[in-house]
Amino acid sequence: MDLSQLSSIAVKAAFSAGKIIQQYMHVDVKVKKKKGGESYSSQVVTAVDLECEKAILSHLLPTCDEFDVALLSEETEDDGSRLEKDFFWCIDPMDGTLAFINKQPGFSVSIALVSKDGTPYLGVVFDPSTNTLYHAIRGNGAFKNERPWKINSANDYLTYVTDRKMKDTPGSAEIESLLHQHVDRLGLNGVREISGGGSVLNAIRVLENGPACMLKFPKKENGGGSLWDFAATACIYQELRLPATNFAGGRLDLNRKDGTFMNQEGVFYASFTH
Repeated sequence: MDLSQLSSIAVKAAFSAGKIIQQYMHVDVKVKKKKGGESYSSQVVTAVDLECEKAILSHLLPTCDEFDVALLSEETEDDGSRLEKDFFWCIDPMDGTLAFINKQPGFSVSIALVSKDGTPYLGVVFDPSTNTLYHAIRGNGAFKNERPWKINSANDYLTYVTDRKMKDTPGSAEIESLLHQHVDRLGLNGVREISGGGSVLNAIRVLENGPACMLKFPKKENGGGSLWDFAATACIYQELRLPATNFAGGRLDLNRKDGTFMNQEGVFYASFTH
């Protein structure tokens, strides 16, 4: 398995989807509903999502044959092949569709290569709003616009990155308490919030606005993001030696047998170590 070659192909695929998104960024698009989790954001889909998926698959499908790689993509039904083959592509053609519909930054393209045991080997994220590429190769580092990426956590406060505002989030008192524990431990001056993005770009925002974190509590209802919301960024964090874990601090299960939703374990991403 030539990870360098596959990374180059995934980067090309992400750019091709990004160009499609950029064509529609300032245009009103029709929104449809699909089967998803509990939240509205997991149920919306546009023609742009589907066009992006088609562009990405035109790059990745040949590698599935050549390297016997399975495929999991948000807009295509899970065929279970990810549980049988040694590796699978894990694709979100456009994460943050709600932000895209609302014409706000926070959407991105996400492509990962994940092994059968749930370890991310490649992670590619493209932010069409800023034309920025982030990628990582297991054992070979993380990169921003093709250059080695060094995180600079310069703020004297903790940034809480979230898809919806703290006041609209269930368990907000518990979240605030947890954030202030980190503030005290790190000797910071309070908490500031960045809200409204999809999970993929929110994980990137954690790295760009450090010290920062994003989190999701475990819950019983379907939701909490899916495998494709976390696989690429988990690889980037892994290479930066920063935590991208389940809520309890354990390893993220990025090839769940019982479905794609991550609600049962929750997530915790941070640009600081515990």
